[in-house]
Amino acid sequence: MTARLRVGVVGAGRVGAVLASALRAAGHEIVAVAGESEASRARAAALLPGVEIAKPSAVARACDLLLLTVPDDMLANVAEMLSASGAIHAGQYVAHTSGRHGLAVLEPVRAVGAHPLAVHPAMTFTGTELDLSRLSGCVFGVTAETEERALAESLVADLGGRPMWVPEERRTLYHAGLAHGANHLVTLVAEAMEMLVAAGGDNPADTLRPLLEAALDNALRKGDAALTGPIVRGDVETVRAHLADLTLNAPHTLPSYVAMARATLDRAAADGRLLPLRAAKMSQVLEAALAGARWPQNAQGTEPWTIDGMIG
Repeated sequence: MTARLRVGVVGAGRVGAVLASALRAAGHEIVAVAGESEASRARAAALLPGVEIAKPSAVARACDLLLLTVPDDMLANVAEMLSASGAIHAGQYVAHTSGRHGLAVLEPVRAVGAHPLAVHPAMTFTGTELDLSRLSGCVFGVTAETEERALAESLVADLGGRPMWVPEERRTLYHAGLAHGANHLVTLVAEAMEMLVAAGGDNPADTLRPLLEAALDNALRKGDAALTGPIVRGDVETVRAHLADLTLNAPHTLPSYVAMARATLDRAAADGRLLPLRAAKMSQVLEAALAGARWPQNAQGTEPWTIDGMIG
């Protein structure tokens, strides 16, 4: 465990309050938190009973380790404001939890002699005590200078996690990988449920759950080897039928279906599972889907989206 630290939190949101609660359970002292909204104050009361709620400058002055758990777009301004006001001081540790940013955003902190850290938990937070057990085994994307690495590693261990060391210049790529996997997965699943509803399903979540859980588990264990379905099999006519039916019944899902089908096709063709001729035919069908897609112009604007040459 890290030597006992006096910890302050600026931004008692879903992440900040939970991490502070976990650090408190590990033996650190949470001296104060800053949070202006009613939701933040309620969260602090639930997860950090007895901890003072104070202004950001007062929180920063009172601690050895300052956690900045504010939105990405606010982080630079908060670091600059607290550094310029003298609230952040030499020898102090300042850690932010942004996935996108590394150490550069904390340059004002470094300029006054404090030690910057980027420590991002790669998980989704509810902002409740449910998150505390989920921290166990969580990977933290950590960026730190050599002299701060030992402290960063100890903090992550105190939180129950393990570090993934991310170079400063790869920080945005790291965050893009998480967003692409998690955020876009939600969009993908939501669209799949909408397709099933359009097909007459009354409980699309239950229909998809066993299929998606197995697919996710296989993908995480096997990568591309887990790919199945009409693209990998080269079932051109099946994909053509999908596109035609989506055009008529769920046209808003067509662009994402084609985009993911293209990406799947590229991966299946690259490892040799799909013969070049079959891959070329599949590619033509996908290209035709978007190239021929149009919203017909009429007085009422009520005609369905059609794909030239796809139907009939």
